[in-house]
Amino acid sequence: MNSAGCAAVYYPLFADLRGRRVVVVGGGRVAERKVEALLEAGARIVVVSPEVTETLARMAGEGRIQHVPRPFRPGDLDEAWLVVAATDDPAAQRLAYREAEARRVFCNTVDQPHLCSFIVPAVVRRGDLCLAVSTAGQSPALARRLREDLERAFGPAYGAYVGLVGALRRLLLERGLDAEGHPGVYRDLVAPEVLSWVEAGRWERVARWAEALCGTGAREVVERLAAEHAGGPAAEGGRWH
Repeated sequence: MNSAGCAAVYYPLFADLRGRRVVVVGGGRVAERKVEALLEAGARIVVVSPEVTETLARMAGEGRIQHVPRPFRPGDLDEAWLVVAATDDPAAQRLAYREAEARRVFCNTVDQPHLCSFIVPAVVRRGDLCLAVSTAGQSPALARRLREDLERAFGPAYGAYVGLVGALRRLLLERGLDAEGHPGVYRDLVAPEVLSWVEAGRWERVARWAEALCGTGAREVVERLAAEHAGGPAAEGGRWH
């Protein structure tokens, strides 16, 4: 609920946390999962908890995170961009949330929507493609089920496909061909049949299409992506020729 007593309408946001200080309060399995996701986003993580899991302890020993081995204190949010309260201590949860509110730092308290200024969606990642689902905290179980549906609908090939489209788009932009002046080219760039070729590993077909659409350099783009995502021509069972 917001300050007016109405149900919150959340604003979807993808945050760039690279190199930014994020404080995680708690050191159990839930905190461990939060830390793993935050590390993937490049955050600079401080875990505040008297005890931590073996995995978190190892991360701290490797210098991947900082561990402060004591209960949370208000000063722990100095220079923080974000705080995640993933502890089963209700007093620590409330303290972290109040301190975050006072400092205007976004806070997520696991399974406590009333102690959150942001919520974490269920996420499906396929390379640079990220699909996020939220029920505004009404049903995390439903959000998980929808995520599983998306995982089936958007298979691993989407990672290669998004990478291909992005690389060819950059090639076009380098040549001064923008979307406003060449809408047809950019529409063809996301033709659905290309995804089916990528899924089938038909990289030679993709290369011919890319070359016809984008010109010189497009084949090299496809060959590089094929090597990265499918192990190159040998992985195609002879379909690269």
